[in-house]
Amino acid sequence: MSACVPARADDSDRIERAHPPHSPPPAGPRRFRVAGADVSASIAVFLIALPLSLGIALATGAPLQAGLVAAAVGGLVAGRLGGSALQVSGPAAGLTVVTADLIQLYGWRTTCAITVLAGLAQLGLGCLRVARGALAVSPAIVHGMLAGIGVTIAVAQLHIVLGGTPQSSVPDNLRALPAQLANLHPAALSVSVLTLSLLLLWPRVPGRAGRVCRMVPAALVAVAGATAMAAAAGLVLPKVDLPSWRNHALAGLPEGPVLGLAAAVLTTTLVCSVQSLLGAVAVDKLAAARPGPTHVGRSDLDRELLGQGAANIVSGSLGGLPVAGVAVRSSANVRAGAVSRNSTMLHGVLVVIAALLMVPVLELIPLASLAALVMAVGIQMVSLHHIRTVTRHREVLVYAVTTLGVVSLGVLEGVALGIAVAVGVALHRLTRTRITHEEKEGAHHVHVRGQLTFLAVPRLSRTLHLVPQGTDAVVALDGSFMDHAAYETLQDWQSTHIARGGTVEITGRRAGVRIAEPAVLTGHHPAGGTDEAGASDADCRCRPWTAWRNHQCDRPQPSPGGDGRPGTAGGSEPGRSGTGGHDLVRGISAFQRNTAPLVRGELARLAREGQQPTHLFLTCADSRLVTSMITSSGPGDLFVVRNVGNLVPPPGEESGDDSVAAAIEYAVEVLAVRSITVCGHSGCGAMQALLGSEPSGARTPLRRWLRHGLPSLERLRDGGGSWSRPAGRAPADAVEELCLANVVQQLEHLRAHEAVARALKNGALELHGLYFHVGEAQAYLLTERDGRTVFERVRAVDLAV
Repeated sequence: MSACVPARADDSDRIERAHPPHSPPPAGPRRFRVAGADVSASIAVFLIALPLSLGIALATGAPLQAGLVAAAVGGLVAGRLGGSALQVSGPAAGLTVVTADLIQLYGWRTTCAITVLAGLAQLGLGCLRVARGALAVSPAIVHGMLAGIGVTIAVAQLHIVLGGTPQSSVPDNLRALPAQLANLHPAALSVSVLTLSLLLLWPRVPGRAGRVCRMVPAALVAVAGATAMAAAAGLVLPKVDLPSWRNHALAGLPEGPVLGLAAAVLTTTLVCSVQSLLGAVAVDKLAAARPGPTHVGRSDLDRELLGQGAANIVSGSLGGLPVAGVAVRSSANVRAGAVSRNSTMLHGVLVVIAALLMVPVLELIPLASLAALVMAVGIQMVSLHHIRTVTRHREVLVYAVTTLGVVSLGVLEGVALGIAVAVGVALHRLTRTRITHEEKEGAHHVHVRGQLTFLAVPRLSRTLHLVPQGTDAVVALDGSFMDHAAYETLQDWQSTHIARGGTVEITGRRAGVRIAEPAVLTGHHPAGGTDEAGASDADCRCRPWTAWRNHQCDRPQPSPGGDGRPGTAGGSEPGRSGTGGHDLVRGISAFQRNTAPLVRGELARLAREGQQPTHLFLTCADSRLVTSMITSSGPGDLFVVRNVGNLVPPPGEESGDDSVAAAIEYAVEVLAVRSITVCGHSGCGAMQALLGSEPSGARTPLRRWLRHGLPSLERLRDGGGSWSRPAGRAPADAVEELCLANVVQQLEHLRAHEAVARALKNGALELHGLYFHVGEAQAYLLTERDGRTVFERVRAVDLAV
């Protein structure tokens, strides 16, 4: 993990590349380079979108021009109005089955009208700001729906690949498959096999040639190669037929039963919206994971829903297919380096140009090649990664039922069936609780697995009363929920058991679930569950941060001596005479009870292997600066040095400080850390003391130490602090200006140390500057922008969830 930006361990390389060493980091990209990245990305997306749009239109049975219309509208309208800057919209494979059914039931003109109505429904949902609600759908249902659609597409297109005609449903296609295999069309099969071979092998070309080849999309190569082979061999095959735009069919008035049309609009709205919103979230993750300093803002999902609705209205009105966010094109857009919505819109312009000027070229493409391309896309929609994920989360039943429902019954019916099964599985898990009891090493262990609701109270009570009176008991709660009935049952039993001479330890409790405080300091509580101060633990409202929150539970403190004196009959306990000692021992006790069991294995490994940190973190001794919290680090991650003012005395300083120098030398030369971070913070008392210091002041130890901060004060007074500032705002006051300048100055002192200079020269070490604003709970990373040193705000999007 990075010493200056909290992140997961597996993100370390990416974060460090994204934030190169201090002094000076590279400047941000220029405007013309950003425009160039958008242009190149739009060309890459266009080359993928062109064959896929034709193939999806072929798979639905719609006019082939409808795919081009949807691709152009998706790029121009959804790209301009949508809330995701990098998501590319157009005709999506996930809508193929829905659209094909609508065309068969109602005809093409009514299907266009249904698309317009679905767009209006999306506009209404966007205005109601319910986009986030779509993310509440179980991923198992979404992946199952896409897998079912993929199976339907693949089975249908297989008939075209073999030279035949697909049937209306998956069962019919499966029944007709033996006869189709007996009557193969060699020319269509050869073109399809070549398309699939190129599609599979093109991304796997090794070496430098492979890197050059991968600059051209595999879909374009596959279709172009099959088209060239068919033309060279003179094969007689059905090809793309693009009628004149003068004869292009537009939307008409919807005709059909009202309930059927309403169900069609609902299905189209559901699939378009869910696919687009989930795609926008996925694009955010892909964009945040890209190396480099350029970051794109997170998607506005409600605006994305409005943009998709507008695109569907326009596409349906112009005789195009339904529009949704497309994963293949969006991921290609991100990988190609797009930085704004200009790439998406420019790809739409290129589609319009191709539809008007490239008709003779497009009409050379064999339909079998497009069918093979779409069949490959359908197969890819059945993702093994998704299957492993839902299996790991015990949701494979929901996934399987949704998939089979979509294949057998239809998209809307399959999703409804999946939702019903998901609700049933959730209720089953809520009511299924395993409670076991065993005696081990003289203690009675009660293990509760699952959710503790009132339905489990009889079994819980029966198991707890198997524990003999006056014995040591451990109750392990392995679940995330406990209702009031279960809470009272467990609390009453605990109080009774302690009152009769036993001890109770509750482990595995989640935040906010407070039973009675176990007897960890005084042996056991008196009856009623109160502590020695007379305060009931039921009145304590501790939360996860009370381990380091200084006022803890604000309990009244007992006066020394008399009946209120803390401790057992044998006398007072060490560390219990004052408030600080009491809180400290309580905190240590909480660690032993709650945290130690969770980290014991990891600490045992570190004890065996020794410390191997990769980062030295030098910061202030201020009690409000919790290094493990702001860096999301754990044992063994950071080698931390703290002192008043996060100062680094220069080497050779008269009466200098060997402690900091020794720590730096040990970290660099013995531990071989890869980076060093100097972290300052707001409201630093050392900086306030520097600003208010007087030359004639007494030479106390603190004054002698703060002399190492005088160069920072000189830097500020010489104007060097004016260009060290938080991005987007001016420093709040002189103290903050000095805190920022001090970080920059201490980095210069750090470079003067021999071990650091040697490691920097060898490229084995990086230096970082960090400023933490306590009141904002916000970290700022030292970087350079337009030749000025700036502390950039570290945002969540920088981390890649």
